[in-house]
Amino acid sequence: MASSSGFQDFLNKHIVGPMGKFANFRFVRAVMAAGFTVISFTIVGSMFLILSNLQLIITADWFVDFYNNTLGRFQDLYSNIYNAVMGFIAIYFAGSFAFNFTKIYRDEEKIDVDPLNGMFLALFGFFITIPQYVWTDGKASFLTNASKKAVESGSAVISGYGASASGFARLGATGIFTGLIIGTLAVQIYRMVVKKGWGIKMPDSVPKGVADSFTALLPGFMIAFVVGIIDGILVMMGTDIFNVLYIPFSFVSKLVDSWWGVAIIFFLIALLWFVGIHGATIISSFYQAFTLSNLAANNAGGYHVFAGEFANAFVLLGGSGATLGVVLYMCFRARSVQLRELGKLAIVPGLFNINEPILFGLPIVYNIDVAIPFALAPMTTAVVTYAAIASHLVPKITVQQPWPTPIGLGGFIATQSWRGAVLAVVTAVIAAVIWYPFIKRYDNKLYKNEQAASQDK
Repeated sequence: MASSSGFQDFLNKHIVGPMGKFANFRFVRAVMAAGFTVISFTIVGSMFLILSNLQLIITADWFVDFYNNTLGRFQDLYSNIYNAVMGFIAIYFAGSFAFNFTKIYRDEEKIDVDPLNGMFLALFGFFITIPQYVWTDGKASFLTNASKKAVESGSAVISGYGASASGFARLGATGIFTGLIIGTLAVQIYRMVVKKGWGIKMPDSVPKGVADSFTALLPGFMIAFVVGIIDGILVMMGTDIFNVLYIPFSFVSKLVDSWWGVAIIFFLIALLWFVGIHGATIISSFYQAFTLSNLAANNAGGYHVFAGEFANAFVLLGGSGATLGVVLYMCFRARSVQLRELGKLAIVPGLFNINEPILFGLPIVYNIDVAIPFALAPMTTAVVTYAAIASHLVPKITVQQPWPTPIGLGGFIATQSWRGAVLAVVTAVIAAVIWYPFIKRYDNKLYKNEQAASQDK
């Protein structure tokens, strides 16, 4: 008991405390809120991507002919709807982030800032970073590269604005990180101006909506000067603010998109859940920008493994800890009344990757008997999934499916291939095998306790 208490004290001091503080950072909460907002749009866009590629998924001659003569006639329309999401995803993400960031400051610091103003100021600053410049003959000029080769490769730049098949190059997933940084700067400038009481003071008789518009006037000028000056200096040095801010994003993206990076992510999710913190929400707020960026890159011809709903399609089947096999055992094989009844309650949510009933009912939280499989199962399935996609045994993820999509169907939608469905079943079986000796041992322990309790009555 003393060692268990010591272990829990260690977790509370070195894991729960720091992670709890991290999760409560205003910036982190705003990023999480932005992620929740954007995810619905990416799912909508991905469904239309499937429509535009149905003839590649179902390759039977009769279906291809049927598709080409019916649904296929609107293929460009489907692609346009997808591009309306992923081609401008940085705008949605940065705008939602700034709105929520401003709202958090308004509610917690009780200052008169308008979330809509915060959002527009952030987007204003972000748009300043979009054009590409060159420093020639002692002046900054818009970069233009409209050669036939550039146009054919989708890398044309006209008057500073890079074009791609999905829209403006820097407004897609590659702009998410820049949007977050500029959004943070814009919100802080707006907050500072309001707290200091700077700006144009309007009479009380002026409607609040009109007064709020003037409140954004000085922050707008300040953001324009700050971002413009920084960008101008960097252009003179042969780069620009967008490229400089993209460097750390690209570096971290490569770390995340590796087998050991993926394994660490799912270990941290399990560790946080074990101590009662919603690990999936906390950790996904960190990696979601990368999976969105990788998803867009995959659809543009790149090849990234950790993209889209990698976790819910292949790794966390049944919920955090990959517990689908656990609820099946509990429902059909458990000897303990507690586990058997809990299994009946948990099996339907478990099919849709929801496992709060067993996280707190088994329980898994603070239960040392199941700590090992709770971390080991998702880490193993993550590495197996990574290997399968990296080796091209299973196609890359190109579609963002809804996270509660059941086993097999989620893998099929994510990869637009039957091999994705097979991989999901394989990883679920692997997780079940890892869990089996531990859940069986725990079941026997509870069964003996129940038998002893019944004999004492």
